[in-house]
Amino acid sequence: MKFSRRNFIKTAGVATVGTLIPKSTILASESAWSANSNTLKVGLIGCGGRGTGAAEEALNADPNVVLTAMADAFGDQLDASYKKLKGKMAQKVQVPDNKKFVGLDAYQKLIDSDVDVVLLAAPPAFRPMHLEAAVNAGKHIFCEKPFAVDGPGLRRVIMAAQKAREKSLSLVSGFCWRYHLPKRETFGRVLNGQIGEILSAEATYNTGELWSKDRQNGWSDFEYQLRNWLYYNWLSGDHIIEQAIHSLDMLQWGMGDAMPIRVSGTGGRQKRVDPKFGNVYDHFAVTYEYSNGAKAYFSCRQQTNTAPSYAVELTGKDGKCIVDCRTGLHEIKGKNPWVYADETKFTDENAYQRSKVRSMYQQEHDELFASIRDNRPINDGDWMTRSNLVALAGRMAGYTGQTISCEQALCSLETLFPENVSWDTKHTIPIAIPGITQLK
Repeated sequence: MKFSRRNFIKTAGVATVGTLIPKSTILASESAWSANSNTLKVGLIGCGGRGTGAAEEALNADPNVVLTAMADAFGDQLDASYKKLKGKMAQKVQVPDNKKFVGLDAYQKLIDSDVDVVLLAAPPAFRPMHLEAAVNAGKHIFCEKPFAVDGPGLRRVIMAAQKAREKSLSLVSGFCWRYHLPKRETFGRVLNGQIGEILSAEATYNTGELWSKDRQNGWSDFEYQLRNWLYYNWLSGDHIIEQAIHSLDMLQWGMGDAMPIRVSGTGGRQKRVDPKFGNVYDHFAVTYEYSNGAKAYFSCRQQTNTAPSYAVELTGKDGKCIVDCRTGLHEIKGKNPWVYADETKFTDENAYQRSKVRSMYQQEHDELFASIRDNRPINDGDWMTRSNLVALAGRMAGYTGQTISCEQALCSLETLFPENVSWDTKHTIPIAIPGITQLK
């Protein structure tokens, strides 16, 4: 990693409190697309399910946008994504064979092409280098969460986000709940004092197990791990960073993006102990302490046949705010009661799919492309990196069993992702054990 701890502190300092939540939006046209001088060219880096979805949303965000380049480490994944997008949006998917880049250097080839906007959706460990390259090339960016798996990587992201601001480039993060209109209304009321000073909070992301891919003949160790990147902390950051970070971002939003001053926690592997699950945990429990004395209690797990929970509760002097991502509840109780006026009520538990219907993913891209058209750049860099840091500190506290600060996490020298990787890379990190694993 290029940024040392000393140089980073000298250049950027520890991230400060603040947030930017854009309000503008644009309605996409359903009319046929035809190329012209105002056409925005989009390139997709990372052609998995989330990347494919992001490309579709980008193409729906503006009447004059076209996908012209795609990049992925794996040709079969790129081909599947292209086929799906072409089947849905044939006129707007104009990717010739010489703009389909495959391999570990595919991202740079795409960025060096004539695209205007890049969508970063490769596994998280690659995000710092992809973001740096996109900013250096002057591209507008949609950057899927999370943004780094370790302190050195996060320092690179912070510097890249600052550089994007200096270059007047739009940088929109994949923290989709920040673009979810009911949550903007709800957390806006909290930040305006409707429940008073926050005294305590609870956040959860308890869910089942995710996909895995069986090893195929001819796969190297690196290819197998990259195709199963969820289960290797040097690629995903572990599920507290890769998935549960959504709940931590909502928690931070409700806390005004103030940074915790102390972080303590634990975690481990109880159910996902098969070697196919790599070196990640299947549960974490973390306590965050803030300077005003408030404590936030966070838990996450990925264990099949366990009770699900995906919610944030904030308790203040004048009431309580409840946001439940599974049921769609947005409510304030107490001195100033309020419930979000949603015309549709749901009783099922498939909230993740329901959230797609509610278009928070589309809203991200609507606002990104509107900002480009209006020449009013959005930069989510401050709060998106702050939430990533909170998740990173939680993982480090869970792995070591120690109480740490966010500054320690940000300035850590621990590098999980090797600086140079190839198809022959052999990289093994032991499973962390609280009380034995050391803070670095």
